[in-house]
Amino acid sequence: MRLLRAVSRIDLTVAASHGKTYLGAAATWVAGEPEAARRLGERIAEGTTVSCALTERHHGSDLMAGELTARPAPDGGWLLSGEKWLINSATRAGLVTVLARTDDNGGPRGFSLFLADKSRLAPECFTHLPKVPTYGIRGADISGIAFHDTPLPEDALIGRVGGGIEIILKALHLSRTGCAAMSLGAGDHALALAAEFVAQDGGGLARDPYVRRELGEAAAGLLLADATGVVAARSPHALAGEMSVISAATKAYVPAEVDTLIARLLQLLGPYGLLRADDPHTGFAKVERDHRIIGIFDGSSLVNRSALIEQFPRIARGYAKGRWDAEGLAEATDPHAPLRPMRPGAFGLVSSGGCSVVAGLPAAVGELRDLAARGHASTALTTLAGRLLEVSDRLHQDLAAIRFSPRAVPGHAFRFAERFESCFAAASALHLWLRAAARAQGPLPETALLACLVKALTDLEEPVDDADRTVFDDLAEAVLARPSAPFHSLLDHVEPTSSQEGAAS
Repeated sequence: MRLLRAVSRIDLTVAASHGKTYLGAAATWVAGEPEAARRLGERIAEGTTVSCALTERHHGSDLMAGELTARPAPDGGWLLSGEKWLINSATRAGLVTVLARTDDNGGPRGFSLFLADKSRLAPECFTHLPKVPTYGIRGADISGIAFHDTPLPEDALIGRVGGGIEIILKALHLSRTGCAAMSLGAGDHALALAAEFVAQDGGGLARDPYVRRELGEAAAGLLLADATGVVAARSPHALAGEMSVISAATKAYVPAEVDTLIARLLQLLGPYGLLRADDPHTGFAKVERDHRIIGIFDGSSLVNRSALIEQFPRIARGYAKGRWDAEGLAEATDPHAPLRPMRPGAFGLVSSGGCSVVAGLPAAVGELRDLAARGHASTALTTLAGRLLEVSDRLHQDLAAIRFSPRAVPGHAFRFAERFESCFAAASALHLWLRAAARAQGPLPETALLACLVKALTDLEEPVDDADRTVFDDLAEAVLARPSAPFHSLLDHVEPTSSQEGAAS
């Protein structure tokens, strides 16, 4: 996640183009075939790009409406026929993971996944479709591919026949988390550009109270997105059975939060944010354009919120019963704890236990109050955390009470999903801070966490005192202190232990 974020911070197009191999390969890893995964890993290490062809021109995100077919060939293997469109790296990739209909009746068990190796196909068996002009990431290969009774060998099948939808949904748990890294890199870049602009005009803008408040609130949004991303990136190891909730919440929340951050900062730059590439303030318009597509990659916000809504009853039950995986949560929220090996077999299409990150919030608030009693946390911090807990309690009562049929989801259910995402983000920030506090020799700086809680409560439309909102001014001060490289992590100012210093060196 850190590597992809670092590339995205420089150029999101490069990250999106090369990061696509992760999704293309994830299905083979998740399918649990070690030899196939080893062979694919060798090809990737040699530099082969892997694309993932899921969507079709007339069906959008509805994967089970796909018309591309794979039927058994008379002499063994498979024959692939049909078209996939709006596919990242469809033309440049050497390998393509393809979702194909293997049962005329379709349905959840009517689709299978295949890994097509272009180097083993005759040129007349497939056609590359033209690159699609896009608003952002203009240098990326967003195109398509058509198969014409293309013969594939038996070993091209990924997993079992009929397992395609299940496998790809589990693979998306990983790639949706990876999308958060791209958004975070874009957020880093946008914040740095805006901070440089504000700081360079001789200090006039930097002294303006409105500008400082807006800059600080944007930074707080990035801190919340960062906390969400860190916890989500560790969860495939630590909370594998809950990834259906965690990946959906992360993919819906982080790109949306960074879109909001970019829009907020664009208002500060005014026309300078939209000038051409040879202008001294270049870069911001490209970040704004490029980032728009991250919210659409690997399932739009609407798709991911729909996935959350389907699990509201499980989430609400787990929260009401105080049911959460304490060991897994501690592992997911301590960046310095060793991770257990990832177990893709533990991934599910729904979470069996709800969401430990949010269900563990009452215990986290209790732990924070204990710290405050020992003088290691402020009253302001415990008050804000207590208010977040009250919001979370009310929200989960709403999740438990809502009733709807699968094809008649009420509009306010999506608003509940958005509120859940904000609670998840704030809870992630609190858990991370507490794990750092447990390692620290004394009280930790509170500015970042205070800003996260105030921002989350603001997003939840809860009243926040103006005195509490001054933490955004403090955050702006920290950003402007080093405008070309502002801090972007909740844990930036946590002193490392000696073992961490060794690892960093």
